[in-house]
Amino acid sequence: MLTRQTPRRRSRGFTLVELLVVLAILGLLAGLVGPQVMKFLGSSKTKTAALQIEDLAATLDLYRLEIGNYPENLEALVSDPGNAPNWNGPYLRKGQVPKDPWGNDYQYRAPGQHGPFDIWSLGADGQEGGDGEDGDVTSWGKA
Repeated sequence: MLTRQTPRRRSRGFTLVELLVVLAILGLLAGLVGPQVMKFLGSSKTKTAALQIEDLAATLDLYRLEIGNYPENLEALVSDPGNAPNWNGPYLRKGQVPKDPWGNDYQYRAPGQHGPFDIWSLGADGQEGGDGEDGDVTSWGKA
């Protein structure tokens, strides 16, 4: 008995036109989605800075409860300043003052101009003022 074999089609892959169409679609998606992703990344760093400032403010309040006044600088939260007889630190878990999400030191002033102390980050640009990710993040609200 003779069996007839159907010819098999060989898979040749994608044509150049199909690849170009896929690349064009990916390019359009990246152009639409990319800016949105970058906006969310920038706002998340700003939110992280605001949360870190809140944590530092709570730690400073604890320091004041034990010592009787706010420290002259943030380093007093991790190492004994020498002039604080009831110092019971370090008051920060990691044993160091955190940097802001952009890698800069937090600014601190006690007594503050907006309360008993002021803590702020200068944002992505490291300079006062600015908008968006370059804007200051402060313990007293909008700068």
